[in-house]
Amino acid sequence: MIQKLLSITCLLLGLAILPVHAQSYDGVVQAEILPGWRNSDGSHTAAIRISLNPGWKTYWRAPGDAGIPPRFDWGGSRNLRGLDITWPTPHVFLQNGMRSIGYKQELVLPVRITPKSADKPIRLKAHLDIGVCRDICVPQQITVKAELPPNGKRDARIAAALADRPLSASEAGLRTVTCRLSPTRDGLKLTARIDMPSAGGTEVAVIETVDPEIWIAEGTAKRQGGTLVAETEMMHVEGKPFILDRSTLRFTVLGARYAVDIRGCAG
Repeated sequence: MIQKLLSITCLLLGLAILPVHAQSYDGVVQAEILPGWRNSDGSHTAAIRISLNPGWKTYWRAPGDAGIPPRFDWGGSRNLRGLDITWPTPHVFLQNGMRSIGYKQELVLPVRITPKSADKPIRLKAHLDIGVCRDICVPQQITVKAELPPNGKRDARIAAALADRPLSASEAGLRTVTCRLSPTRDGLKLTARIDMPSAGGTEVAVIETVDPEIWIAEGTAKRQGGTLVAETEMMHVEGKPFILDRSTLRFTVLGARYAVDIRGCAG
């Protein structure tokens, strides 16, 4: 597994270095803040809108082995106590024989902001560190900012992105999800049995953990009747032993009809 991790790292570094020797790719992506509206509970719903030139794509929060993970820094914002991102359902792509997960053309990324003072304007400033890809991948750093007034009005683009989120476990009719862990030479093997109706077509199961130091392999997913069986391997990026809390695992099942967001699993 270590050799595979090194190979993937080298691939991503190679993709990032390519633009230095090629033409300028400035202007392939633009970003703005959609100011949104204030909610009855005092929170504020806004969004970051990322627009890409034709044929280009950007990545989901868990981009896959061939993707570049996005990073956001909210430093410089004012009247901001907390912020939650709602990711719309992404698409699955194949690139260089590996899988990546993301969005084509446009991404409207809703954010729900908890202000320190609900009756005052919010200044939202975001530093985006993202990857955009077509034939090659280009890292991009973009800063956007906007004043969010304590009123505003609903924006159909933000509402559509919120409606496009994965279903919750209960909405999808999830019955149970169990995990079995077994040691490997480099870390752990995880086998999850997700008892739920099919999401349609060839389902992809993405597994995440809250610990950024744990690397999770791409894994596989296959149907056994009413159960989706997902398997993957994980290891600490520095090769250290680690403890895995099953309750913090996050499973996203991506299907042809819909996606499902599942939190935690039983032993």
